[in-house]
Amino acid sequence: MGAILLDPLAALGRGVIAACHAVGNLGLFALEATSHLLRPPFYGRLFWRAFVEIAWFSLPVVALTAVFTGMVLALQSYTGFARFNAQSAIASVVVISLVRELGPVLAALMVAGRIGASFAAEIGTMRVTDQIDALTTLSTNPMKYLVAPRILAAVIALPLLVLVADVIGVMGGWLIGTQKLGFVSAAYLKSTFDYLEADDVVSGLVKAAVFGFVIALMGTWCGYNSKGGAQGVGGATTKAVVASSILILALDYVLTEIFFAQ
Repeated sequence: MGAILLDPLAALGRGVIAACHAVGNLGLFALEATSHLLRPPFYGRLFWRAFVEIAWFSLPVVALTAVFTGMVLALQSYTGFARFNAQSAIASVVVISLVRELGPVLAALMVAGRIGASFAAEIGTMRVTDQIDALTTLSTNPMKYLVAPRILAAVIALPLLVLVADVIGVMGGWLIGTQKLGFVSAAYLKSTFDYLEADDVVSGLVKAAVFGFVIALMGTWCGYNSKGGAQGVGGATTKAVVASSILILALDYVLTEIFFAQ
């Protein structure tokens, strides 16, 4: 009877220990990957390939997400603010919401679904087919060759993507504001720039860089530690996307608290 009562506690304890073990391994993996960014050699071709994959090929989905987000935000803001005769605040709400929060978070979630899964699948396939062991045999450090260039590319590319997303999202809000809601274009743009501050833009770009690091880290880590053949690669891909998405949302709150808490 006592053993039956203790079984749930034992399972909980095993789960906590496994979680702590995973967090520790991830921390060591992140430290090792970061250290390789500061030491030669540097694989420029691999960095550029990852950068183009993230920045250029992710641009269409990020741009579409941003423009429709700006449009919906303008419409919803108008619906709510019209009840209080505060329609003049729509432009400022759209730009601040996009630059501070929605731009970085939505762009990061889109990139996590696309790039995080790609990194995990590619590196996971190399792991289960022993290509990573072959790199070690050829005196090539897998962390420096496979992980470091991808992390650096993501940290640089995601802020650029977010900057473009911010502009396109504001354009979407401006389009709805002027063509559907009856705003004067010059007045809408003036309100947009009057309320936008440099701290808003900087905070969004810093968030984007952190999110880029998280996406690349989780994608490469899940792929690097995958096992069990094709099924293991599929599981690593799913794990990379889910973990990246959760960490993005959690870190968004933490960074917002750091930047804007009074």
